[in-house]
Amino acid sequence: MPRDSSDSTRLITRLIRSPWLWLGAAVVLGVYSLLAPTLSKLQGAGDPRSLGTADDIASLAERDDINVLFILIDTLRADRLGSYGYERATSPLLDVLAERGVRFDRHLSQSSWTKCSMASLWTSLYPPRTGVTHFDDVVPEAPRLPAEILSDAGFRTAGIFRNGWLMGYFGFGQGFEIYARPFPEQVADDVRAENPTVAVGGSDLDATATAREFLRLHGHERWFLYMHLMDVHQYLYSEDTALFGTSYSDIYDNSILWTNLVLDPFIEELARSGQLEKTLIVVTSDHGEAFGERGYEGHARHVYRETTEVPFILSFPFRFEQPVVVTERTAGVDVWPTILDLLGLPRLEESDGRSLKPAILAAARGEAHPEGEEQRPLFAYLDQHWGRVGRSDTPTLAITNDTHRYVRYEDAEGAAVQEHLYDRTTDPSELEDRITQDVEQLESMRALASQFRSTSASPFELEPRIEMDEMQLNQLRALGYAVP
Repeated sequence: MPRDSSDSTRLITRLIRSPWLWLGAAVVLGVYSLLAPTLSKLQGAGDPRSLGTADDIASLAERDDINVLFILIDTLRADRLGSYGYERATSPLLDVLAERGVRFDRHLSQSSWTKCSMASLWTSLYPPRTGVTHFDDVVPEAPRLPAEILSDAGFRTAGIFRNGWLMGYFGFGQGFEIYARPFPEQVADDVRAENPTVAVGGSDLDATATAREFLRLHGHERWFLYMHLMDVHQYLYSEDTALFGTSYSDIYDNSILWTNLVLDPFIEELARSGQLEKTLIVVTSDHGEAFGERGYEGHARHVYRETTEVPFILSFPFRFEQPVVVTERTAGVDVWPTILDLLGLPRLEESDGRSLKPAILAAARGEAHPEGEEQRPLFAYLDQHWGRVGRSDTPTLAITNDTHRYVRYEDAEGAAVQEHLYDRTTDPSELEDRITQDVEQLESMRALASQFRSTSASPFELEPRIEMDEMQLNQLRALGYAVP
């Protein structure tokens, strides 16, 4: 159970609402904006971390001074980052972390909707097994979640989020001694939010300012800090980061650069304070975003490539001379089994994922894929009626393997009403449907879908669905989602 932290929590809460905190944040960003959009100063001699090896990864679990900074950038597609091959310079900081750390080349989120995806990420269970597939579902209390494991191991734990789907009443605060949504402050005049469906106040400066205060109070202890950022979801950018055009796709790229520049001084503070050399940084996302590839935009509607392929980057307390790239398919359900294994902490009680530590070590040593770590089919899921009251489950399921993606829309009885099959080896964008050509692959995928459905019962007792009041519903409507 979390330690008694009422004094710390009250102090941070007061400071979250203090105008002096936000003035300080504005000054930090104002100074930094003079340098925008330059690359991170962590490059070259500015990176204080020593060179590391695979042996340093293997022995990380023996250290008792490692902190965890978990950065979740909402709505971030992998293929819009330079380290994933994008031609635009959208992601200077994240590219530095990837080039000097470990990058997972093909990483699948478990849904294209935040609440569903994040429940899977924290529990390491596929969505039907979490029980969180509808707008009023609650993360079950029964599983011991990562923040609880870290808290029991002596970490000070803080969760800072700006997405209403992650409110504590949905069960996402389990294990955090501080779990807070920063009070939104007015952004500067040169900062604009262009997503027409989102009306969330403030910016990610609010989150980084709160994070700084947490580290001011607890940085001398062992800590786990989770920051869930929203500015990419909001398409928020500044005049300094308005480099790529004015279409929604361009503005999305502008917002990725903005988020990098917001994060950069925070990471540099870790470097200046000596924290970077004892911090494992995790960067990932809950889902991607569509820009008309199949005639629709946004997310939380389908589970195609553009809304489920997200980044996963690990930056260690040491750096590598060459990027370490894990090329096998990985998934959000693998994230926490991997982190806990790297830190030598207890495993999650139930898991649909697996630790990627053997794959990381093999890649760091330049070895072949580790024996016994066979390729697996991985799954993404979205109920077509997640935002409606009293409707039967009507799943949309994506199954991916090393070469193909199968997308299946089902009715309430589990019968397929629509199917698609894509071959990434010949069609990297997965736009050419091969449902009639690759018959053998189709039958294999159908069998996997049947197996997935038959094994989708939750291993835990599920919580009753929450009865939400109008204020709570309005908070979610502000995100642009159609809820009752």
